[in-house]
Amino acid sequence: MAEPVPHVKSALRTVELLDFLAQYPGLHSLTDLQGKLGYPKSSLHALLRTLVDLGWIETDVTGTLYRIGMRALLVGATYIDGDPVVQIARDALDWLAEATGETVHLARLDHFDVVYLATRASRHYLRPFSRVGRRLPASTTSLGKAILAGRDDEEVRAMLPPELPALTRHTITDPVRLLADLGEVREHGYAVDREENTEGVRCFGVALRITDPPRDAISCSVPIPRLTDEREQEITACLFEARDRIERLAVRQRRAL
Repeated sequence: MAEPVPHVKSALRTVELLDFLAQYPGLHSLTDLQGKLGYPKSSLHALLRTLVDLGWIETDVTGTLYRIGMRALLVGATYIDGDPVVQIARDALDWLAEATGETVHLARLDHFDVVYLATRASRHYLRPFSRVGRRLPASTTSLGKAILAGRDDEEVRAMLPPELPALTRHTITDPVRLLADLGEVREHGYAVDREENTEGVRCFGVALRITDPPRDAISCSVPIPRLTDEREQEITACLFEARDRIERLAVRQRRAL
C-alpha cells in the first residue's frame, strides 16, 4: 500500500484560510481569524499579506480587515465554465425553468454539503434565491437528499457529521428520521425539502444518474402559497423529464468520446 503523502503546512494553511473566508463572507480582523483558525498571529499575518498581494484576499480601506478576493471568483467561474455536467444541463435547466415558472437549481455533493453550480430564477417577482457557489448541508435540501438516497443507509451513516445542522424549525436533525426520509426518496424517486432550508418554500429534487453513486441533482423551489397537490405532480413530472434529457445527453457525450 502506498504511503500517504504528507501535507505541506503552508499550503494546508492557505487552503484552510481561503475555505474559511469563502464559508463566512464579510470582513474579518486578524485577531478574529487567528482565534478561529488557531495559527500563530505572525505566520497568519504573513500569509494574509502574501494572499492580498496575489489577489486571493482583499482588505478594507484601513488594510486591517480581510475578505475573499477577486481571484477566487475567477477560479470558481473557470470551474463552472469547464464542468461537463453544467454544460450538458444548460438547455434542460432553461426548459425546466420555463415549464415550471419556478426557480431551478443544479448542485453537486461535496463531503456532506451540496454546492450550487447553476440557477435559473423564477419568473415571479417574489422568489427564493440561491446563488451559484452557495454551500448548504445536504440533509437540509431536496438536492442533497436526492443524492444521498443513491447510497445505502450504511454509506449515509458513515457520511453524517456529529450533529445534523438545523436551518429552520422544520429541518430534520435526527439521523433516524433522515434515513427514513431517504427511504421515501428511494420509493418515490424524488426528494422533498419541506421548508427545511427556507421557511415558506418547498423544494423538490431528483438525482442525476450520470455517476454511480450520483453526485449531482436538479431541483425546483416553490413558495408554499403557490403549491397544491396537482402542482406538485406537475413539478415532479417536469423534474423527471429534465433529468432524462440531461442523462440522454450525457450518454451521447460518452459515446462520442
